[in-house]
Amino acid sequence: MKKDQIFEFFRRLAEANPSPETELEFGNTYQLLVAVTLSAQATDVGVNKATRALFAKVKTPQQMVDLGEDGLKEHIKTIGLFNTKAKNVIALSQILVERYGGEVPANRDAMVELPGVGRKTANVVMNCAFGAETFAVDTHIFRVGNRTGLAKGKTPLAVEKQLEKKVPQPFRVGAHHWLILHGRYICKARTPECWRCPEVDLCAFKDKVLDRGGRKAAA
Repeated sequence: MKKDQIFEFFRRLAEANPSPETELEFGNTYQLLVAVTLSAQATDVGVNKATRALFAKVKTPQQMVDLGEDGLKEHIKTIGLFNTKAKNVIALSQILVERYGGEVPANRDAMVELPGVGRKTANVVMNCAFGAETFAVDTHIFRVGNRTGLAKGKTPLAVEKQLEKKVPQPFRVGAHHWLILHGRYICKARTPECWRCPEVDLCAFKDKVLDRGGRKAAA
């Protein structure tokens, strides 16, 4: 995808959704970090269901430590890998209390040192909480980047580097939200809804689905 096409790609997404946001529910930066950590291999809908009651009780790392691992498990047992996630959340909360005064550091390198926090999670928090121009490449963004020709790469990091290089202002802060939502609701994994996609003329995908019935473009 060429430079002018990339600008137009994001212009259209921005026009349709001027203020994109994560679909995870949270009340502060710490809760956001916990929610994103829990969302690995889980849906935002599932995480939100589990965290509503949790976040009504727990708003700080110290409160999470006080709740304890078993107490946390009771809240998140509907989420995949909840045992490991509970252990990591308690451990990262303890570190936040001991090293950072109960605050989430506004630094990606510091964040990825926390238990259970990878680059993608840190990128989400840096973007949503601190307004950083980061690109959290999940399965949706990886698919959209490669399928459309916007940002091709064999790994999430490779796609992230392409996005860092190619996404223009004023779209850099909102870019990862737009791409996630586009992948989640239109450029779906199994049957992309190309027939209603605003980017269809810019997209390099050869097997476009041209109507609701699943008819694909001729080879």
